[in-house]
Amino acid sequence: MNTNDLWVFGYGSLIWNPGFKVAAQKIATLDGYMRSFCMRSIHHRGTEDHNGLVLALDEHDGGTCNGVAFNVAAEHADQTIEYLRERELISSAYVEKILPIKFQDGGEALAVTYVIDPHHVQYCHLELEEQARMISTAVGGRGPNTEYLYNTTDCLNALGLHDPELEWLTQRVKELAV
Repeated sequence: MNTNDLWVFGYGSLIWNPGFKVAAQKIATLDGYMRSFCMRSIHHRGTEDHNGLVLALDEHDGGTCNGVAFNVAAEHADQTIEYLRERELISSAYVEKILPIKFQDGGEALAVTYVIDPHHVQYCHLELEEQARMISTAVGGRGPNTEYLYNTTDCLNALGLHDPELEWLTQRVKELAV
């Protein structure tokens, strides 16, 4: 891979729907952050009147998040950044950062990463049961919030990246959705 290539760290929907040309992908870890349903979704998986929840990277001392690093060839880097900014920065709840990631198979790189702004109005910390209730009923411009949860959990499990909190939420949301 060229040193001018771009790396993008995915921890939620980017894992199952990157939306850009991927040259290669690797399992990677980001230290200092944790994956969490800490962002109210008012566009993609909910509305302003009926919020959904989406995953965000919440800064946390000692935290770690396993995800997927996507490599983008240099000739597609500008187009990819433009696409990601349009997708991820729709309400300014995410902040774009270049952060160090470690590859599961060794090595490291700097990656474009979208983390939550803890001062943004969409930032929240809810108990798991309340998260499950919101996710089970919310629908936004990109579809049901349940689809987002199920796809993310399924893809993480398929990659061997089990997330007990997401697995609990998936089970509970399925019970609520009956």
